[in-house]
Formats: sequence, C-alpha cells, structure tokens
Amino acid sequence: MNKTLLTLALAALLAACSSPVKLNEVPVEDKAATQVAAPPADAPAPQARSAVASIDARPLASVDAGPVGVLKVIYFDYDSFAIKPEFQAVVEKHAAYIKQDNKRRIAVEGHTDERGGREYNLALGQKRSEAVRKALNLLGVSDAQIEAVSFGKEKPAAAGSSEEAFAKNRRAEIAYK
Repeated sequence: MNKTLLTLALAALLAACSSPVKLNEVPVEDKAATQVAAPPADAPAPQARSAVASIDARPLASVDAGPVGVLKVIYFDYDSFAIKPEFQAVVEKHAAYIKQDNKRRIAVEGHTDERGGREYNLALGQKRSEAVRKALNLLGVSDAQIEAVSFGKEKPAAAGSSEEAFAKNRRAEIAYK
C-alpha cells in the first residue's frame, strides 16, 4: 500500500513539473516573402541617412600614459597584499609623477589568481589596491587622485592553472585616467 501511494505521489509530482511549452518548437516567421511596393517613378529619391555617428579611433591626447619606462604592474605573493621590496621603486616613481600635477587621476586595480572563492578574491584584490593607494598616500599623493578597485579573479592577465600564470595574475595595475 505504501509503495502504491509513493508511486502515485511521485507520478503526480512529475506531472506537475511538466510544462506545456515546447522548447524545441521555435516559431519561425518568414520575412523574406514580404513584398515592398516600389515607389512611383516620379517620386524623389530617398536621402540615405546613417544612424551611426562616426568616431575618431585615435587615442585622446588628454589621456595620461603615466611615467615613461616605469612598470604599471605591482605583483604580490600568494594570499598576500604586502608590497614586495622590489616594487617599492615603482610605487615611488608613480607617486613622484602623480604629484607633479594635481589634476592627474589614477585607478589602482587589484587582481588575484583563480584560486579561492569569488568573494574572497574580490576582498583580496581590494586589499591589494588599497595597499598601493596607502603607499602612494604616504609618499604625498592626494587621496582624491586615487581610486582603489578590485576585479578579483575576473580579469586574469595570464590564462592557465600553472604557478607562472598564478604569479602573473596576483597583481595591482595602475591605470591613468
């Protein structure tokens, strides 16, 4: 008796989950068969107008490229947001360059490798960008000139799951605006 009731309950549950929508049957409308009447012979020719505006693909002169010959990437050790001593000079050169003009703005973008969960990596990326921001502040750069953001593991610099790829992805990038 219990088996029969269990079977009926299972059958009712499966029937309730079924959908009358046929996913394989996509309605197709034949638009090629639609005929457009030709304009009268004495009608003026229509003016062709483009709804797409042209753009200038050259880089803007106002976009700051940063100091010439200086890295814009600071790499970090695994699960760390401490700036390594070998990147201190990079931070110092960017600080000196930014301080020359109080209109200069940068974004410090924190990144992580693919290990760890999304929330953890976003937090670690933020700590990395904040570490660079604080180092720049200590060197005299105004906080109003710096934006610290995190991309976590969403924008890897190197694909793959090797230690070499992981090392390239554990970084903070300085982007001039």
